[in-house]
Order: sequence, then C-alpha cells, then structure tokens
Amino acid sequence: MENQLAKSTEERTFQYQDSLPSLPVPPLEESLKKYLESVKPFANEEEYKKTEEIVQKFQNGIGAELHQKLLERAKGKRNWLEEWWLNVAYLDVRIPSQLNVNFAGPSPHFEHYWPPKEGTHLERGSIILWHNLNYWQLLRKEKVPVDKVGNTPLDMNQFRMLFSTCKVPGITRDSIMNYFRTESEGHSPSHLAVLCRGRVFVFDVIHEGSLITPPEFLRQLTHIQEKCRREPEGPGIAALTSEERTRWAKAREYLISLDPENLTLLEKIQSSLFVYSMEDGRPHVTPEDYSQIISILFSGDPTVRWGDKSYNLISFSNGVFGCNCDHAPYDAMVMVHIAHYVDEKILENEGRWKGSEKVRDLPFPEELVFTVDEKILNDISQAKAQYLKEASNLQFAAYAFTSFGKKLTKKKKLHPDTFIQLALQLAYYRLHGRPGCCYETAMTRYFYHGRTETLRPCTTEAVRWCQFMQDPSASLLERQQKMLEAFAKHNKMMKECSSGRGFDRHLLGLLLTAREEGLPTPELYTDPLFSRRFVVACSAWKSCPETDAEKLVQLIFHAFHDMMQLMNTAHL
Repeated sequence: MENQLAKSTEERTFQYQDSLPSLPVPPLEESLKKYLESVKPFANEEEYKKTEEIVQKFQNGIGAELHQKLLERAKGKRNWLEEWWLNVAYLDVRIPSQLNVNFAGPSPHFEHYWPPKEGTHLERGSIILWHNLNYWQLLRKEKVPVDKVGNTPLDMNQFRMLFSTCKVPGITRDSIMNYFRTESEGHSPSHLAVLCRGRVFVFDVIHEGSLITPPEFLRQLTHIQEKCRREPEGPGIAALTSEERTRWAKAREYLISLDPENLTLLEKIQSSLFVYSMEDGRPHVTPEDYSQIISILFSGDPTVRWGDKSYNLISFSNGVFGCNCDHAPYDAMVMVHIAHYVDEKILENEGRWKGSEKVRDLPFPEELVFTVDEKILNDISQAKAQYLKEASNLQFAAYAFTSFGKKLTKKKKLHPDTFIQLALQLAYYRLHGRPGCCYETAMTRYFYHGRTETLRPCTTEAVRWCQFMQDPSASLLERQQKMLEAFAKHNKMMKECSSGRGFDRHLLGLLLTAREEGLPTPELYTDPLFSRRFVVACSAWKSCPETDAEKLVQLIFHAFHDMMQLMNTAHL
C-alpha cells in the first residue's frame, strides 16, 4: 500500500500541462516603448524622431485596432502565438533547413572516459544508444522530472517532440509529424533508423518486451558497418533533406510517384525514434578546441543526416559523437537535458557497459531500398552540390575559455548569461566601431506551450558602456558603473521577456493580425529603422561575412578579462 501511495503521488512529466497559465498579450503602450528603446542605438537624431512619430501614429490608430483583435484571439487560445510562430519561424521558411535552421553540438564524453580513439565507435555507439533509449523509456513512463523555477513548473510539451518526430516538406509550407506517445496514451514507434554511406537501415530496439542491450546494439551496428564497407555506397536519399524546401517537396512527391513503396520507406524514417548517423570522418577535438567537430556536425556528409529529423545522433570513426537537430519542433534546452542525462550515465559507469554480454537471437536490421531513377539521382547530386557550396561559406571557431567560469561571475553577482552577452557587444564594438544588432532567446515556458521571446541585448546602456571602455580618459570606476547599469538593464529585460512582457512577439502578432484581416502592412513595419534593427541574427556578427571568426573569439576572451578586471580593481 505504501508503494502504491508513493507511485500515485510521484510527479509525472506532463501532469502540469493543463494547469499552466495562458500566454498573455502585453500592453500595447509598453511594447511600443520597449521597441523605441531597442532602435535607439541604431538611429541618428533625425531617424529616431521620425520613428517616434510613426510609433505614436501606430499606437493611436491601426495599432490599437490590431491590439484589440489580438486580445480577442488570445481569449480563444491558451497560446495565441504557438501556431503563428511555428509557421512563420519554421514551416513557411523556404531556405534549406539543415544549414540555416538546425542546431548542432558535440557530446562532452571525449572530455573524460571517451577521448578520440580510432575503432571505438561501434562499442561506444552501442552504449550511447542504450542510454538515449533509457531516457526515451523514462519519457514514455512520464518519469523525466518536471523542469521548475523554484516551485513553479515549466511547460514540458517540447519533450514530446524529441523522439519519433520529423518535419515533412511542403510546396509552400512544411508540416511536423509526431508519432510519440506516452505509455498511458498507447503505442509509440520503437524502431531506430541508421544512416551509413548513403544507405538507410532500421531495426527495433525492443525485443521480447525489453530494450536491447549494448552488446545487442553492437551486433546490429557491426552488421550495418560490415555490409556498407563490403558493398557499394547507397544513393544518399538523405541529401535531399538539405535542399531548398520547395525543391525537396517536389523531389519527394516525384520519389513517391515512382513507387508507392517509397512512401512507406519515408514514413519508416519519419516515425523512427531518431536517426543514428555513422560518419567515416574523424574530427579533431580536445577539451580546449571544439572548432573542427562543430564545423562537421553542422556541415558534414548530407547523405548520412536526415535533416528533417528532430534528432540525428552522429557517430564518428574515432569514437566522438554529437547531434544535429531540426529546430522546428523544439528548442535546444530539450537536447541539453538528454545530453546531460547520457553524460551522467557514462560518467557513472566509467564509459563501460557493466551488464550481461549475452546477445539474443535478434532479427538483423532491415535495409530501406528506395526505387530511384536518373532524375532522383540528379536531384541528389544537385542537393549535395548546393549544400557543400553553402557549407563552404561558414566559419567556426569554438575554444574553451578556462581562465574563470560562472562560479566567479556569480561570486561577483554578475549573471553568467548577461556577462557573455555584454562581452559579445564589446567585442563587436571594438571590431567595427559601432553597435551590433543582436538577438538573444528568452524562454517563455512558464506558459502553456511557451517557447521563446526575443531579447535585444544591444541596449543604450550597453553601447554607453562600450564607449566608456574605448575612452582612454574614462576611469575604472566610471567603466564599472556603466557596466553595472548595462547588466541591470539586460537582467530586467530577461525577466520581463520570460514573464510574457517582451515586445518582439507582440509586434509580430500585430503584423500577422493585419495580414489575416487583409489589411495593408502598417508603416511601423516598413520603417527602414525597423528593418535595420530587426535583423534576426543569432549573434552580433552573423551579418558580417568579412569578419574572421578566430579574431572574434580572441576579442570576446579579451572582453571577459577586461570585465572581470573591472570588478577586481574598481571600488564602489
């Protein structure tokens, strides 16, 4: 009875979903005031005055009407933004996803028990698969702990999108197929897709009611590798997922028209738990230098990545791992969760499998052989060519900063995230002599199906601090005071954005309301200052291709040291 009571009171992963508050619509006047603050660093006096007039006109006219319509929409939806954001930010986007939308990153295991070592990839791969799939089982049983801030639960809906989820291309709009179900909801797919040398294989990870073990995974992976090494490479259908979205949609339609069985094969990949990518490369990586592995995770072999899958777990021949994930269904913190879980398990078990070595008589993996013709093969070649051309334009520089970390910034009462964001601003200012347009994400998971809000780190306070840092006549005390003012402003904005009082998504909602009503685009959105300020960039220099990535990293590290020196030497 005691055990039953414990089980009944145990928190379940998705139990708070129905009680989460709805996403609010901020007051119009407040959002427009914040918008004006955000454009100020990028405007001269004349431009700013003109934008002020446009904002005032918007607030007193069409803006007020659109705001009322948005409030009406919010009354009928627990998250007025959800569908709009998914479409505008992801599903309507026509540029290739893999290099422009997906996120990627290395697994940290090489820093401890799994340093790069040729020939270890199969054994390590079998262990990392087993831990990933234990997490899948925990999620199905709703035993993944609920994320909370203090005692306040956060929305966990995105965790549903980690497994058995895939984006499907459309001519004008893509869609997301999600096949995951908790145990209480019913059947959920239990097969894994493995991509190797242009070929696709699937096998079930459940045998006789239980998850197969690492020795059994090893047997399946070994079978696939040996088959791929002794036989010709496959056509590389996966490369099509790296194409421009409409071209990929048309190629997919044509592929299905060749043979209805091709649709069945595509659906097996779509519904698979995730894709395990077996790459032949051996990227250089050390605890100090991540540059090459990050480059390859973002822009590696497109024939062994299914760019539309929510999770590609990537294996390299030197026993190093990473992931490449479609951003549409969820945000990166979900991947951080599972990556941390797996790394903890690898640490606990010293990188080894300590269970039974017995291998049951499992069915061998099934190869998915597509019917193709010359046109599809040409489409694949074209997709690979455009992908490699785009990838060649990317620069990656990722080094570990080891002089100090977040413990010291917290000791100095400086928020680690704000510390980094202001360092980015200072590095950009020193490089270009002007403020850097920047986009930072704030999470809105306090609310039902909340995802993100935009925070604009380039504030007037940040620019003023950068100017003082470059002014040789400014004292250390003055520089410190300006830096603390910039910190306070950034921290305040982050708190407001996370609590549903940001302005970017609100302004987007007003624009989309106008579009749905068939109204002309309001002048606010055609103002040149709006476009200049609202370049959506993940970093302050994405729009500056002439910038050398290595130089930027050094400038950022220099900024870290300067900021800490201010706190160590200046006296309040």
